Amino acid sequence: MRDEQLSPEQSLQLIQSMINKTRQDMSDDAIYFLVWGWITFIGCTGQFILKNLVHVEQHYLVWWLVPVGIVFTIWQGRKERKNQKVSTYVGESMKHLWIGMGISFFVLSMILTKLGWGSPVYPFFIMMYGLGTFISGNFLRFRPLVIGGVLAWALAIGSVFVPYDYQILFAAAAILISYIIPAYLLRQRNKSVHS
Repeated sequence: MRDEQLSPEQSLQLIQSMINKTRQDMSDDAIYFLVWGWITFIGCTGQFILKNLVHVEQHYLVWWLVPVGIVFTIWQGRKERKNQKVSTYVGESMKHLWIGMGISFFVLSMILTKLGWGSPVYPFFIMMYGLGTFISGNFLRFRPLVIGGVLAWALAIGSVFVPYDYQILFAAAAILISYIIPAYLLRQRNKSVHS
């Protein structure tokens, strides 16, 4: 039996169905954008408040939320792998992108710990937020993620012109516009499409 060749229209339909499947998976997985978005947003704003308004010496302890996010991510990922029926190329690419981004955030944290956190670190984090969401938005063909990534890059540039203590507020704003708002929009759009 000879393999059938797909017509150009059938090929486009197949590609579009794979993108739609990945979009649905991402809206189901928007929980990751939301969990990490809110953890980072709370970490940034919490650290700013503790350091500048309450004057707590160990203001950085708010970042102990990160291990909670790691545990949740591992637990949720295992749960989803058990229920996963099909994986797509775009879905696998997204997974590898965000694993790489997570490793890069960790490496950058280690480098900056050695250099000293008083140096302007937040522009680098904001730049990486923009990169991850820009690429994700283009993979998914979801404009709010792309726009969020571009705006995060603009905030990264703007943050170099403010004192260190205020750069963290730029990071919080970048998280809000590049992770949190697009994740809610993605979830909402896919609910309306599939209802």
